[in-house]
Amino acid sequence: MIIGVTGVIVEDQSAALDFYTNVLGFQVKYDMPMGNPEGDRWLTVVSPERPDGVELLLEPNRNPISSAFQKGLKEQGFPAIIFHVDDIQAEYERLSALGVEFTVEPADIGPATMAILNDTCGNLIQIMQMKAG
Repeated sequence: MIIGVTGVIVEDQSAALDFYTNVLGFQVKYDMPMGNPEGDRWLTVVSPERPDGVELLLEPNRNPISSAFQKGLKEQGFPAIIFHVDDIQAEYERLSALGVEFTVEPADIGPATMAILNDTCGNLIQIMQMKAG
């Protein structure tokens, strides 16, 4: 058994697509209409480093329960998802230069260094570089 798809709730799929591809650097895997009146899409992105790896579903925020969960996580400062990076300082500098808002700058947390950013779609995202060993 493998993890095929995991999701993150987003307030606007088009805005999320722009942020996750043009800013974070993911690639579109699937972008298909769901056939509902709201125009939702089955919209997944993947890492260009692992195009056949885990897909991230940019899931529309239509359900009141998921909306409350998303809002609560952000208000408490908790990330909705964590992405691993090879060089957190370089990634922090690259994203900062693109205007990305960080709520937590790179910080040593023992076995890793982490930072938290705002994805502009209702979520906080943690990036993390694991230490060797």
